[in-house]
Amino acid sequence: MTYILAIDQGTTSSRAIVFDKDMGIVASDQIEFTQHFPQSGWVEHVVADLWDTTVSTTKGALKKAGITAADVSGIGITNQRETVVVWDKSTGEPVHNAIVWQDRRTADVCQALKADGFEDEVTEKTGLLLDPYFSSTKLAWILDNVDGVRARAEAGELLFGTVDCYLIWKLTKGARHVTDATNAARTMLYNIREGMWDDSICARLNIPMKMLPEVLDCAADFGIVAEELFGAEMPILGVAGDQQAATIGQACFQPGMLKSTYGTGCFALLNTGDTLVRSQKRMLGTIAYQLDGKATYALEGSIFIAGAVVQWLRDGLGIIEHASETQALAEQADIEQELYLVPAFTGLGAPHWDAHARGAIYGLTRGSGPAEFAKAALESVGYQTRDLLDAMKSDWPDAKDAGVLRVDGGMSASDWSMQFLSDIIGAPVDRPQVLETTALGVAWLAGMRAGVYPDQAGFAANWALDQRFDPEMDEPTRERRYAGWQDAIERTLSRQD
Repeated sequence: MTYILAIDQGTTSSRAIVFDKDMGIVASDQIEFTQHFPQSGWVEHVVADLWDTTVSTTKGALKKAGITAADVSGIGITNQRETVVVWDKSTGEPVHNAIVWQDRRTADVCQALKADGFEDEVTEKTGLLLDPYFSSTKLAWILDNVDGVRARAEAGELLFGTVDCYLIWKLTKGARHVTDATNAARTMLYNIREGMWDDSICARLNIPMKMLPEVLDCAADFGIVAEELFGAEMPILGVAGDQQAATIGQACFQPGMLKSTYGTGCFALLNTGDTLVRSQKRMLGTIAYQLDGKATYALEGSIFIAGAVVQWLRDGLGIIEHASETQALAEQADIEQELYLVPAFTGLGAPHWDAHARGAIYGLTRGSGPAEFAKAALESVGYQTRDLLDAMKSDWPDAKDAGVLRVDGGMSASDWSMQFLSDIIGAPVDRPQVLETTALGVAWLAGMRAGVYPDQAGFAANWALDQRFDPEMDEPTRERRYAGWQDAIERTLSRQD
């Protein structure tokens, strides 16, 4: 038997999934790790937690599958994007905690660069906006704020990478310092038009280019996992940032196809083919995937808080014990109460990009309770998704023909949430049979590279529908409810960005 291993290193947990030769899931293992919030708006991970949970889940998945590393034909890696790791090239020791994509500590730096007129160059070259979400200003912060780090970086002693890059370096025992084009595209240092690190942006942010990894296609020879780690060598053959991996896993290979993933955050990607759209609605231009040296572009909208709003109900308010309770609680809510929860816990992402906004809830009455809070929390994800889709359709007229939204991620398992999503966007929502589309995407990349899995057309033909949700809400109600959401957003914006 031939197997493919997918490593999915996420924001709150690491997972490893074993796929068989038919792309079926054989076994998986998952371990959560601690989030660290040293100051308001700061989010960090202990780098050792990312590595240790990756190793443990890989061993666990292999054991559960009843196979050894020698049975694995290839590894695919997908990861939380934009998160920054800087480490010693000799020892592998990190110089600081990983600074997570959600972290907002560089908001003022980004604002100053924006005021200085730098954003237009950044957007033209990278497709991105000047926001602390992306890797570059996080990296600059480490260089400027951790004692001795800048001197060591300029001396060539330190390496930078997103999480995929660090894991590859560790898995190959330091033999390979590489990343893929989709992760490079999220650093705000990579020119996605020309396919190279941008020396002008690096110079402006005072980042030594010798720290940066080599950039490869999504399906490529990334290196060989050292035998001593798992008992046999395994080739790493596929890498993609989590949202691009989900786009691949959803087989969104044709221009106009659209997917939205509901994990910690929510991320919608619209395939725009060989056209890099310059957004007028503050969407992001990005690389959807790169194969055989050719980049396929996408418009992306990023919502910082999706599934994390359910974690807040559990950990912050204590009104649920398990995320699975949210749907039943929402179903009990008073339908006459129209609460709007704007979950700007770490600022607002697209299309507002307000790093200083903070969460708020509107419409409270004496009768508002846990059920109404749960309903408002789930609805906030649908409202934010509509914000993204409306902006995309304005940016790229061809998107008006997209019609169907393919969904995945943990929250997509909630029928209630997906029905509300369909209602509020006024379009069908398709949920696939395989919800682990992020892992599936990089498994396919690795399996295709290994000659085990079919080409794009064959993979797309295997995509299978679990359930379609069609709109049931009437148009006047839809527009009235959405107008209420827009009013809530206007009241929440900080006006500082």
